[in-house]
Amino acid sequence: MMSSVCSDPTHGIYPDPVDHFDRLPDSLLLLVFNNIGDVKALGRCCVVSRRFHSLVPEVENVVVRVDCVISDDDCSPSSSSSDKSRAAGTFASICRLVFGGIFKPFQALGQFLGPKRSSLNETLNNNAPPSSSLSVGSGADDDGEMDHGGVTHHSPTQVLRNFNDIRFLRIELPSGELGIDDGVLLKWRADFGSTLDNCVILGAASVINNAHLQVSEHGADGFSINNGSNVGNGDDNGSIPESFYTNGGLKLRVVWTISSLIAASARHYLLQPIIAEHKTLDSLVLTDADGQGVLCMNRDQLEELRVKPLSASSASKRTLVPALNMRLWYASHLELPNGVVLKGATLVAIRPSEQSALKKEVSDASWLSTAFEEPYGTAAKMLVKRRTYCLEMNSF
Repeated sequence: MMSSVCSDPTHGIYPDPVDHFDRLPDSLLLLVFNNIGDVKALGRCCVVSRRFHSLVPEVENVVVRVDCVISDDDCSPSSSSSDKSRAAGTFASICRLVFGGIFKPFQALGQFLGPKRSSLNETLNNNAPPSSSLSVGSGADDDGEMDHGGVTHHSPTQVLRNFNDIRFLRIELPSGELGIDDGVLLKWRADFGSTLDNCVILGAASVINNAHLQVSEHGADGFSINNGSNVGNGDDNGSIPESFYTNGGLKLRVVWTISSLIAASARHYLLQPIIAEHKTLDSLVLTDADGQGVLCMNRDQLEELRVKPLSASSASKRTLVPALNMRLWYASHLELPNGVVLKGATLVAIRPSEQSALKKEVSDASWLSTAFEEPYGTAAKMLVKRRTYCLEMNSF
């Protein structure tokens, strides 16, 4: 007589269920978790089983998406010590931080003392609004700060402290810090070590999305681009018209530049505790859902910040921006190969003065065109072929 149990629907006899996940090696599960990346989803995976709970802290690729910004005034002034008892361990902590979001919506990532969000006109007139913070909220009572809605907020260090071997970290803010008018293009990318290594800013007074737009070759601007092969058919060759200095065009570009540098240096300042705690990091990116700004740090730059502490601005919670050398390219009318037209297109390449003196110039196209996704990488390639204007800026 055979000892195995056969399925018999008539008498309700079924074989024991098989958990196919138990047959998968840890390395394969970690591969899946690393492809998930999102810290909220990983928190939910953590509560599925003890095995998942033990593997999630070993994830190397983590993505933290912030859901909203809250005012500092909404946060309780009191803060509890981070040295509170953690008797509940990793499971309870991640459950509070992440899984709790199933019951109450997440309100953002950790007690980030975020950069001030203001319009460019407000920046120009020095009428900055009160500072704001970014937080991840949960409904549990733990060692975060409680707001009036009963949601506990946590610092990014708290959110990430249960991950032991993070190598690639991406943090995404809900929006860019700079309030700009509809139709205006403003993008920046900055690389930091202990201070600013370089920054690239691409702006345009307006963007016209029309793949079938016919551009006149004899208009007032006299500028046309065909399939990316020509830089311009006009006589200006990248020269800035006199009206640019008198109608506020130059003033607006200065505001774009300063505002972008302030936003980048504020983001850099916020990352200190994360960088200090996670020494396995190879790459750190702090971006936003609008695609307005991207701050990047590679392994060497991260190590530089740990060895050489940053210099903070005395005026606000941000990294001090060093004296800078800048190069500017301008086109009053720039048509991209896909039909997108940039009016008043401006590209600014920024490096610290000391670095510029020590390093030889590299190909602008190779450095600048890789800073932005298409079609804006192509726009950068076109602009650097035009006349270059050099500027300097003091530390601030």
